[in-house]
Amino acid sequence: MGQTPHIAVIGGGSTGAGIARDLAMRGLDVTLLEQGNLTHGTTGRMHGLLHSGGRYAVSDQASATECIEENRVLRDIASHCVEMTGGLFVKRPEDSEEYFEEKLEGCRECDIPAEVVTGEEARRMEPHLAKDIDKAISVPDGAVDPFRLVVANAASAQEHGARIETHSKVTDLLVEGGEVVGVEVEHDSGPGKRVHGTAGGTEEIRADYVVNATGAWAGRIGDMAGVDIEVRPSKGVMTIMNIRQVDTVINRCRPKGDADIVVPHETTAILGTTDEEVEDPEDYPEEQWEVDMMIDTLSELIPMLEEARTIRSFWGVRPLYEPPDVGSTDPTDITRDFFLLDHEERDDLPGMTSIVGGKFTTYRMMGEQISDHVCGKFGIDADCRTADVPLPGSEDFSVLRDYMDEFGLRSPIGRRSVERLGSRADEVLQTDGPNPTVCECEGVTRAEIRDAIEGSGSDLNAVRIRTRASMGNCQGGFCSHRMASELHAEYDERVVREAWDELLQERWKGQRHALWGEQLSQAALNYALHATTQNRDRDPADGDPVDFSAFDTGTDRPGGVADADVAADGGTNGD
Repeated sequence: MGQTPHIAVIGGGSTGAGIARDLAMRGLDVTLLEQGNLTHGTTGRMHGLLHSGGRYAVSDQASATECIEENRVLRDIASHCVEMTGGLFVKRPEDSEEYFEEKLEGCRECDIPAEVVTGEEARRMEPHLAKDIDKAISVPDGAVDPFRLVVANAASAQEHGARIETHSKVTDLLVEGGEVVGVEVEHDSGPGKRVHGTAGGTEEIRADYVVNATGAWAGRIGDMAGVDIEVRPSKGVMTIMNIRQVDTVINRCRPKGDADIVVPHETTAILGTTDEEVEDPEDYPEEQWEVDMMIDTLSELIPMLEEARTIRSFWGVRPLYEPPDVGSTDPTDITRDFFLLDHEERDDLPGMTSIVGGKFTTYRMMGEQISDHVCGKFGIDADCRTADVPLPGSEDFSVLRDYMDEFGLRSPIGRRSVERLGSRADEVLQTDGPNPTVCECEGVTRAEIRDAIEGSGSDLNAVRIRTRASMGNCQGGFCSHRMASELHAEYDERVVREAWDELLQERWKGQRHALWGEQLSQAALNYALHATTQNRDRDPADGDPVDFSAFDTGTDRPGGVADADVAADGGTNGD
């Protein structure tokens, strides 16, 4: 038997991490490369819906069938990442009765459990639904934590021997003799765990095969090898609310359109989404009207959204693959199916395959197909096991277990910890020392923070995606300094301050278009805490007061953010 093939997988989102796990479990030598944190791209900016397939049951039944199949698989292998909330497709009086019946029939044709409930029954399930809702279709939608799921896949890949490199940007493909033979990578802080202030460098990674799983960035990777990958990035805006207004996924039962879904997610609700084609997946406009439209439109389904507080908004860019025969210039018409592009067959370029398109819910299926393809290239006969082997944290546990007595935690904190950690709860939470709560909004304890630091180096944003610390209502206002302090035992002051600054900037980034009313007050409070009490703007102690004129009055949501640009960057560097 020859040497084990080495596979370089570019892209650390759900698809890339899933491919790395699958290949590593089949015994291949794998390196996973991500230009930022895991979930840096589209995966970290999705609305958290675990599709039942109901959204595609009329327009794309093949995708709908894949979704319900993978929905069932993920409930088994990733139980600590999934909350089966159920979903409702609700019909308002002005919505089409014909489309409602098409949706119901489409669900049944795709083997999606679907049941009609009356308006009264729907409101008993979700009391905040509008009083004039006619009826609804109940489907097995759920909520999924994309951060937790991707980290679990990467951890599983690592357990099976894979090398995981974050903050490592692919700057070129190595092409020799008309064949891709590896990648050139620029490490932000050297290979391994990221540590702020550590010098990085460029590395050539030789590989027997390269997999391009970079989503909206797939075209850029293709350009490095001179092949054309027709990806059209499409921007979707989503808005996070301060509470869970509903405990069920609420969909508007109508044909495709903007602002038609509310997903309960952890302690919040996520409103989504718009769909607008953009040129660059890293440089696109962030427009206030999108946030306003989102809340106004979805208030027709849930009136209390109009009065609720917005925590932040964010924009995800998804890749829409454009097959040669697509007949529409409307990005919402391009298929959500996924495509495997063998560049040897397609472009006479051996050594690389790209996977484009698809949905988060079907990431594992996509990983299985491309892993089958890669193994076939090397004549490897190894079965896929990712549909049967639980991810780390999902092995034999119950989130209903009461950890209050065992770990000395308040019951709500104990339950939240176990939901995040799953079967790793004993391993992480058993500690001889004090285990105070570091992040009150999300109920994250010191033990979880320290466990995440072990896997993340000094990268507090990586700690955030592992634990949800700083992702609650205060957006890090009351916990970011506590998270930073947990680094101090291992890292010097300069490293800790750089990591802390980066976390604060990431938390500020999504708030600019949400700064009105109570959220504006929260932002002003955070600004005061960070810029003055903690001197995070590095302003000399010259006695000058905080410039609260940087924040407008916020009395009106539509106009309350016009002058909030200074607030949006938290006064960094004295601005």
